[in-house]
Amino acid sequence: MNQQLAHTDSKKASNGSLLLGTSLVVASMILVPALAVRLGLGASLTGALRIALMKASNRAVCGTPDASKTA
Repeated sequence: MNQQLAHTDSKKASNGSLLLGTSLVVASMILVPALAVRLGLGASLTGALRIALMKASNRAVCGTPDASKTA
């Protein structure tokens, strides 16, 4: 019984992190460029925001810190 509860809890946590990661990807692929055009931001700033959101998405899904910060 305890194993089933633990499995259910880990599955819920996995679904939550997957949902968070997916929403960050959608934000970086669709929302950031649309807002950047609307606000008149430059391409380099838009790219930097997209990279930051993609790294955050990777950390949310994988649960590990970014390798570029440890090096």
